[in-house]
Formats: sequence, structure tokens, C-alpha cells
Amino acid sequence: MNTLASLRNLLFAQTEKKIISVANAGDEQVLLAVKQAVEMKICRFLLLGDEIEINKLAKKVGLDLSSTDIQTEHVTEEVGKAAVLAIRQKRAHVLMKGLLPTKEILQAVLDKENGLRTKSVLSHVALFEIPDQNRLIFLTDAAMNIAPNVQLKKNIIENAVEVARNLGNTCPNVALLAPVEVVNEAMPSTVDAAILTTMQNRGQIKYCNIDGPLAFDLAISPEAVQHKHLESPVAGNADILVVPSIEVGNALYKSFVYFAKAKVASVVWGAKVPIILTSRSDSAESKWYSMLLSLCSQKDY
Repeated sequence: MNTLASLRNLLFAQTEKKIISVANAGDEQVLLAVKQAVEMKICRFLLLGDEIEINKLAKKVGLDLSSTDIQTEHVTEEVGKAAVLAIRQKRAHVLMKGLLPTKEILQAVLDKENGLRTKSVLSHVALFEIPDQNRLIFLTDAAMNIAPNVQLKKNIIENAVEVARNLGNTCPNVALLAPVEVVNEAMPSTVDAAILTTMQNRGQIKYCNIDGPLAFDLAISPEAVQHKHLESPVAGNADILVVPSIEVGNALYKSFVYFAKAKVASVVWGAKVPIILTSRSDSAESKWYSMLLSLCSQKDY
């Protein structure tokens, strides 16, 4: 699988169309993505928000709200809570952020009594289709965890591995990014990477191959690996790139999109259901691909 569009093939095996609960669906790019999903008959939607605004924008983008695959619900206050409640009531299977602040929807998700918390850490998993690459590449965590310690990085890795496995990669290669490939106590990212690599070697992190620290070129370039005479099952063939901090992840994410012209899908993993948490400035295409990723990686709830 080397294109994001090919994710759609994984949905053919599903016997029932899942429902996406969209918190404040009154957004043109969101509704364009909804339109594409409905036309391709891959899922259904519960659109929550101001029905007047949703109707106005739906007409603008040519979305037929009378479709049997779309239900609208008029909500003008605490729409994040309403979207989460729909999940808890089994009226939807995936949560999506529309035109509202990330903080609002995450507060609803993390509510101890009425949210979607599990024992897992929430982390952001992005999947990129990068020109001239022969495979899709995961990046984590570029949006949720600011400066994770070793234990948190372990959880982040496990979330990304679970997503990859749900998409059919039974044993993904995980590269722990750092400035250099040798351990240097002055660079904490190299120390953490060495610890996590040892943990995987000892069976404390399962269902993947891990190596690190690895500089970015060694993680993705077989030529760089050959030039530096590095022997590793992961180096040059990484499926998952794990960054040491949100600053690195954010910069790398945007570099892929703006410099490499990559296509991207993303999901927040670790709650009871996948969460589509794209930026309000993201294109309809990115939101559409994120829908595909979330639907394909859906776990039972």
C-alpha cells in the first residue's frame, strides 16, 4: 500500500457503514470531505452544529443533506460534548472535530465521567504519502504530547504500531529520530532512543522492530545507510518515525506537506474510538484522507 487513496480498499471488507460524529460541522472544507465520503458510499455522518449554517454551506458545496447517509442535529452550545455523547450512546463510531477549538473537543473526550478515556495515552498519528517514496510513512507525535519521557514514548510507539497493524502491517519498522545515531548523554533524545530499543529487544514493546537513535537520513534512506555502513533491519526502511518532541514533529509534519508536497491523513489514537483532529486550516483532501484512516483503523467499541 503506497497511496492514501488505497486505504479505501480496506473498507470493502466491512459489512456495515460506520458513522462519523462531527462536532460543529458548519465548515466548508469539512462538508466537502463529507460530500466525497457520501458519494463514495464509505460511511455515514451525524452532523452536529447550527443547522442553518450547515444547510447554507451544504448548498454552497453541493452536499445533499437529504441523503440517507446523513443526519443533522441542531446544537449551538457544548457541541463537543454532544458529539462525544453520540459516541457513548452508540449512535456513532468515530469522532471528528469540525469548526471548533481543539481544546473544547479534547475536554469532552477526557471528561472522567462522560468522556472517551481509556488507560492509554492519547497520541497523534499521521500517515504520509510522500512523492518518490515507495511506501506510506507514519509520523508520531506531532500534535499532542509536548516533551514525552521514556514511558510516554513507549505508549506513543504502541499507539502507532496498533494503527499500522490495523492497516495490515503486522510488524512495522520503528525509527527513533535523533540528531545522530550514537548515544550522547548531552542529547537526551539519543539516550531515550537507546533505552526504547533495548526495551523492544527484551520484549517490553511488542509487534514491531525498533532501532534508535537514528538521524533522519538513516531512518529513510538506504543510500545513507550504505554510506555509513550501518547494519539495522529498520534503518533505511522505517515505516514509523518517532520524534523526540512536539517541536520536531510539528516541523517535520509541515515540511512533508509544504516542501515535499506530501498528502497526509491523521488520527488521534488511545481513546475508545478514533478521533479525527485535523486543523481548521487543513484542506478537504486531508480531512477526507483522515476519515479513511480513522475508519480503516477503527477498533471495536
